Amino acid sequence: MTTHSKPVLMRGHQITRRWGGLVALNQVSIELVAGSLHAVIGTNGAGKSTLINILSGEFPPSQGRVELLGQDVTHWPQAQRARAGLGRSYQRNNIYPPFSVFENCRLAAQAQDQKPWLWWRSAQSAELSRVRAQEVMARCGLTEWQDWPAGLLSHGQKRQLEIAMCLATHPQVLLLDEPLAGMGAEETERMLTLLTQLKADHAILLVEHDMDAVFRIADRITVMVNGSVIASDVPPAIRQNPAVQTAYLGDPEHDEAAA
Repeated sequence: MTTHSKPVLMRGHQITRRWGGLVALNQVSIELVAGSLHAVIGTNGAGKSTLINILSGEFPPSQGRVELLGQDVTHWPQAQRARAGLGRSYQRNNIYPPFSVFENCRLAAQAQDQKPWLWWRSAQSAELSRVRAQEVMARCGLTEWQDWPAGLLSHGQKRQLEIAMCLATHPQVLLLDEPLAGMGAEETERMLTLLTQLKADHAILLVEHDMDAVFRIADRITVMVNGSVIASDVPPAIRQNPAVQTAYLGDPEHDEAAA
């Protein structure tokens, strides 16, 4: 039973993933709560992206269970999870560079509202997809560039577009894999503002290496080392956790200076 006052929208329970003799995840449990941002941090190889891949359905766990909106989705493929309310972004941009910003968003919305029996109708006439595309572009600050080929956007704008494409599918849960990677200070600020706004009506899992950003916007932080969780708590408790300081954040004096 959860102790959260808000509902848990996604849960990973005792997830283990083995690749031959390698244990990539070892009995990892996590809860994503409505209206909050849960960050997962750890050094390279800690198992963060493996966790996202299992939660999203890219591959199954060797053991354990994944729940989405109260349903056991452990054996559901990615597309079925997406239709049920799950959106994710990747470490690398996953957009259609030759298409306009608007078309990228419209195609994402159309994928969620498929009507194969209307094969004869022009895609441009699908009004719901067009409206949804306009809504998510506005929310992500991309309306001004809606006619631009997506490939001409800045790196930060491409990351915003990828999140807009996620939002076009009406997700309740967002899995975001390093959305701040490679951004400058101004682009980072725009993304953090967007994520803060999005968490009001989503449950967000954020994998990120930018510790300043993580401690600034996360409601809860899970720390992973070698495929296992060594701590999961609110940011102030994570800062003061001796095991976390030793394994990831550095010594206490360095941590106090960063605070």
